[in-house]
Amino acid sequence: MSVGAGHHVITDIRAYHADGKDNQYLQDIVNRLKPQLHKQGSLWRNCEADSGYGNGENYAFLEEIGLESYIALHGTNKGRSVGFIDHKEEDYYLCLNGEKMPFKKVFKVSKSETLKKEYRGTRYQCKACTMRLSCLSKTPTEKKFAVTVYRVE
Repeated sequence: MSVGAGHHVITDIRAYHADGKDNQYLQDIVNRLKPQLHKQGSLWRNCEADSGYGNGENYAFLEEIGLESYIALHGTNKGRSVGFIDHKEEDYYLCLNGEKMPFKKVFKVSKSETLKKEYRGTRYQCKACTMRLSCLSKTPTEKKFAVTVYRVE
């Protein structure tokens, strides 16, 4: 459902299958709604939505078509890993023990269809680490994590 913020008038409504995430439908909603509002002479400048609609692809899409985005970042899209220092220019993270966790690959998360970047250390870096037990889960031999390809700007 789309509601005009000024007068709280419902401007669009559509039901989607429950098998997808909200963020998968934002671009469809915007692409349907924008021409409708334009035809009625309405000016649309801001897109407000809850964090369920937030992901990097949607932020980039809204920016590209000239809409100001007011969508809170969802926890999975914040673009960082807790306790690791981000070195954006060289594209690596530094762990608390001073080890580099370089970028390895870009992949698409099948459930949410969002693009992520994987960073991974080596088993040799983590083998003798004093923080190994708190940093790694029981089975992995090296640290790896993924963040959104869209960095917080």
